[in-house]
Amino acid sequence: MSNTDFVLAVEDLTVSFDGFKAIDSLNLYVDKNELRVIIGPNGAGKTTLLDLICGKTKASKGSIKFKNEELTKLPEYGIVRKGVGRKFQTPSIYENLSVFQNLEVSFPRGRGVFGALKFKCNAEVRERVQKVAEEIGLADKLQTEAGLLSHGQKQWLEIGMLLMQDPELLMLDEPIAGMSVRERELTAELLQRICQNRSMIVIEHDMEFVKRIASKVTVMHQGKILAEGSMDKVQSDPKVIDVYLGH
Repeated sequence: MSNTDFVLAVEDLTVSFDGFKAIDSLNLYVDKNELRVIIGPNGAGKTTLLDLICGKTKASKGSIKFKNEELTKLPEYGIVRKGVGRKFQTPSIYENLSVFQNLEVSFPRGRGVFGALKFKCNAEVRERVQKVAEEIGLADKLQTEAGLLSHGQKQWLEIGMLLMQDPELLMLDEPIAGMSVRERELTAELLQRICQNRSMIVIEHDMEFVKRIASKVTVMHQGKILAEGSMDKVQSDPKVIDVYLGH
């Protein structure tokens, strides 16, 4: 497979903090419309890897190519504009705005809340809000104040805010943390739905959940990739059992 076929090609990526290599000569390739899950013990470098891809942290060396374009030199907003969306562990929604308004202000033309609130909510934006609200299962909650949503619904709303920008690569850090069993099921369905026309990288600890959603699993350990493949293959890998699943 040539480099150009991947949505994301991470090569020889290294980042050191005070001499400690948090990410150590890592290579990772993600296909178009692939849902990749990254697992691994705490301190494996999973969140740091997402930080590097979205430009929050700068690499010491190596390359991150998104659709064959180098990202390591771009500022964070530049990476977002290229089509990379990132959801952090804590939801950052506007609690006092309605679900509709939260989605509306996330439409790419509005930069920041005040810019976004000024422009008229035209048909195009309304249509996009409606479509995204249906995708995230909140179509009947558009007029609800975001602060009143359940924990799971807030997470979905935040995913929706990213979907408003129609990213081609969506990265989620532990999206089901703190969710009820039912919310987890709905989230698995949601991720499979939104992965139809974009690539996703999900960091997750819950193995049952990983089994449900992953097309391919990458196991990280000490800033490197320890194993990669289907969940069954990874789970039966002696190295993985040793450092991760055995504990």
